[in-house]
Amino acid sequence: MGISAWETYLPTLLHWLATGSGIIVLILLLNRILQALGVKHETATGYALILPWILGLLIWSLYPFARSLYLSFTEYNIFQPPEWVGFQHYVTMFTKDTEFWPALRLTLLYAAFNVPLGLAGALGVALLLNRDVRGIGIWRTVYYLPAVLPAAAVALLWRWMLSPTSGLINLVLRPVYQLLNVEPLQWFTEPKLVLPSFVIMGMWGIFGANAVILLAGLKNIPQHLYEAAELDGANGWQKFWNVTIPMLSSTMFYNLITGIIGALQIFTQAFFIPIPRRAGTFFNVSIYREAFQFRHMGYASAMAWVNLVIILLITLLVFRSSAAWVYYEGETR
Repeated sequence: MGISAWETYLPTLLHWLATGSGIIVLILLLNRILQALGVKHETATGYALILPWILGLLIWSLYPFARSLYLSFTEYNIFQPPEWVGFQHYVTMFTKDTEFWPALRLTLLYAAFNVPLGLAGALGVALLLNRDVRGIGIWRTVYYLPAVLPAAAVALLWRWMLSPTSGLINLVLRPVYQLLNVEPLQWFTEPKLVLPSFVIMGMWGIFGANAVILLAGLKNIPQHLYEAAELDGANGWQKFWNVTIPMLSSTMFYNLITGIIGALQIFTQAFFIPIPRRAGTFFNVSIYREAFQFRHMGYASAMAWVNLVIILLITLLVFRSSAAWVYYEGETR
């Protein structure tokens, strides 16, 4: 006899109920214990109510974080206990792995092109959305839609659009190809065009959260600064360069940091779009393959920590440079 849906999901439901009940009991116990120790009622209640978040941080964030660091020094394939190997994975990664450096190079090049172009594009979109025209609310909604679309669906959409034979991009460019008497571009299949293809696809991100964040920054710029600049005889470009950019620099700094982190962690698009082996692969896709295809969990953990260190170093460099170009209102130097 077949198993009903209720019998299939009943154990999971019971586990959820048991976990939730256990957390509620812990909240009540912590509240009572803190009050018994002399903590004020409101303070004890506050600490008790944030207990689920603390448990989540400890169990699902800090523990996996520490566990991955330990696994990076072990040989682990899921089915057998971890075996300590020390720094062997890191030595192999930097000296023997023929795919490590091409994957790192492709990822860094992608970030180097995608981040500044995306920031400039998002700023341009934000400036357009900051205009006082009829129906601007509708336009802002339309331009924000890419931020809520699933990344996998977007990747498959761009895979079709950049298809060499039936893609929309080559269809639009067909008159140009005929005029120049050249073959249609093989976007994701030609190794030299893989990086430009992903950079073009990455520009999709300018129509979304980045533009909305910059738009909020533009709205916060005091109007009297533009009026003062006009009294001094400033033209449109001078107002943009001497008022808009400095006042928007802190918002741009935030977008720059998040853009760097996101670009260096690109995964979904690269995972759903196959590319030639000669073109290399992106770093996070390489980590996924080592972990879940080859079951080299220890080696994949070591690669993930190398990626973390690279992201930290780059973001720290950007933070160090921020003193030279980021302006905060009310800051004294």
